[in-house]
Amino acid sequence: MKFPAFLLPLLLVGCAGRHSAQPYDLVISHANVVDVESGQVRADQTLCIRQGRIERVGKSTGQPNAATQTIDAQGRYLIPGLWDMHVHFRGGDSLATANRNLLPLYLAHGVTTVRDAGGDLTPSIFQWRRQMQAGQLAGPRIYTSGPKLDGPNPTWAGSLVVETPAQIERALDSLQRLRVDYVKLYESTISGQAFLGAISAAEKRGLTTTGHMPYTVTLREAAERGLDATEHLYYVLKACSNREDSITAAVQRSQGTSKPVGLFAALPAVYRTYDSAVAQRTYRMLVQHRTAVVPTLHIQQVLTELPTTDHARDTMLAYIAPSIQRTYARRIASARAQSAATRAFNQQLGARFRSLIPQMQAAGVTLLAGSDSGPFNSYVYPGASLLGELELLVQAGLSPAQALRCATINGARFMKAEQHAGTIGPGKDADLVLLEQNPLADIRNLHRIQAVVLRGQVYRAAELRRLTEAVKHP
Repeated sequence: MKFPAFLLPLLLVGCAGRHSAQPYDLVISHANVVDVESGQVRADQTLCIRQGRIERVGKSTGQPNAATQTIDAQGRYLIPGLWDMHVHFRGGDSLATANRNLLPLYLAHGVTTVRDAGGDLTPSIFQWRRQMQAGQLAGPRIYTSGPKLDGPNPTWAGSLVVETPAQIERALDSLQRLRVDYVKLYESTISGQAFLGAISAAEKRGLTTTGHMPYTVTLREAAERGLDATEHLYYVLKACSNREDSITAAVQRSQGTSKPVGLFAALPAVYRTYDSAVAQRTYRMLVQHRTAVVPTLHIQQVLTELPTTDHARDTMLAYIAPSIQRTYARRIASARAQSAATRAFNQQLGARFRSLIPQMQAAGVTLLAGSDSGPFNSYVYPGASLLGELELLVQAGLSPAQALRCATINGARFMKAEQHAGTIGPGKDADLVLLEQNPLADIRNLHRIQAVVLRGQVYRAAELRRLTEAVKHP
């Protein structure tokens, strides 16, 4: 389309226009905007932000834009705020303050949104959300599942027990009254029948479901019922076995006996029977049913290396409350008790998990970046572990652009928030990270943060340091 010559200046004035008489809340000029969808950089852009939303994006010009606050990016790189799609806030009321003090750590690492994957601090989470919205607390946006659904005598406190269809319906009623954002299923004691029944019941209500899948069911069964995402790679790997049906049947037969076969007992057989052709069929099935995968490579690596790694001098440890550090004891004791054979197998398992990543990406499976940080998960630090996850995704074979999508637009789409989040453009939330260098050239440049913008509020590097120092322990 050709425009009359006299109109061209009006089309090229960046943020000037219908709101030019009223100052913007924030204008960021001369930024290299990273387009996470295309993997390209839009050079020398100006963003105009009002009331926490981006109103205009355009080429920077010499014409200044009236604003309450301005940032001259000076050619630095602007990305959407990062999403950590698997974190935990938990440990009961006695750990509520310690959990709240983790929030600034996410911001300091460019994480502006997290997905809480179930715990026992739901009332506190809703209180934090209200405080953050009111500007009384600094921290990321939080999506939460509230309590997990599990079987009798579940592993995690606060879980809702479901065995019968009636219990499933009551549990979902409870979650909907709480106004949670999705449903998280856990496999510690839940039966295969209850697991699949809960997915079906949630699907009928239009609720998003994710979960740890009991080895008494197959991933295909769960995906066909409507499971929206599988957490971790244990369940994908089982679906890549050419003996999945017989392994599943053996696990089912063992239930109710004195020696039930669990996930970790079955893993060696799963590992040995991996079949690349079966794996490709599994990936196509996941794409067909739109079932996403949250790999959580970082925590698997941390736990694998736990028996031989001394974390006493970790710089991030100073920001973790002693009360949370005490929750690490169970995993540390378990790691120290591992045999040499178990340690060797865990190394092999990690390598196999990493090999799945580029295959799933190539097949079109939606990958979501998640760290699994939080109490009880030893030395998996809020914020820093999400950056570690992205680095491992790149080491596994993704491009930096593909890895960035796992922590931006993919998360927003999964939570049905892509209309206002996940990318940089007009109408999107002003959740942004300003970096010194281009993350598309080196994913480790995500550590070089100049400023974070959340809900339109600017947190420069000095302010981020102040927020984190305030929760540091002597």
